[in-house]
Amino acid sequence: MERTEFILNEFNKCKIKLSGEQAEKFVKLYEFLVEYNQNVNLTAITDFEEVVIKHFVDSVLPFTMVNIKENSSFIDVGTGAGFPSIPLMIVRPDLKGTLLEALNKRCVFLEQACELVGVKATVVHGRAEDYAKEKRESFDFATARAVAAMPVLSEYCMPYVKVGGKFIALKSVNEEIEQSERAIKILGGKKAEVKDYTITNGDNRRLFVIEKISHTPTKYPRNTSMIKKKQL
Repeated sequence: MERTEFILNEFNKCKIKLSGEQAEKFVKLYEFLVEYNQNVNLTAITDFEEVVIKHFVDSVLPFTMVNIKENSSFIDVGTGAGFPSIPLMIVRPDLKGTLLEALNKRCVFLEQACELVGVKATVVHGRAEDYAKEKRESFDFATARAVAAMPVLSEYCMPYVKVGGKFIALKSVNEEIEQSERAIKILGGKKAEVKDYTITNGDNRRLFVIEKISHTPTKYPRNTSMIKKKQL
């Protein structure tokens, strides 16, 4: 099966209609990712079909379950190889994305990948706890597709979200919201939704949507060593 056709079919299974041009952008992104990955560690997954399902579909599908207004601004904290932000912006070019990544080599990849697929994003080389001082409560939503536990992830992401905005976390089904309720409350949030869903290969995922209902106290986020030493 031709690559563009496979991509169109996988997204179609999730009731996400792509144009031929968008599918071509995903093909370009895949090819560039695999090529760049030979020199810079971006992903352990390099098989075409796996990348499409586990990176591309998995980056876009959860955002179809949340009401995201047109032209919303967002930050992808610890974006790594640009997931979920780059696939999301291919499908939703109206969104204004900031991609935050601590590793400079990955930032170079991100800038080139965004240019290649025509995604207008701001790539920032920095750490979550530092950049938050500059861009506090500046975004309509923050997102992360990361392995950190929710209390830690919440402390990194919630300070970026405007009051009335959302923190959207893409997680595994192993994590329970109860473990992070205290942290979310301290940081000015409240649980809006927890949704379990399945991507097209049958893998299960869990989506946490946190609403920002009050300002995050200015002492958060703390530095990484303090966060690791004592989670909220």
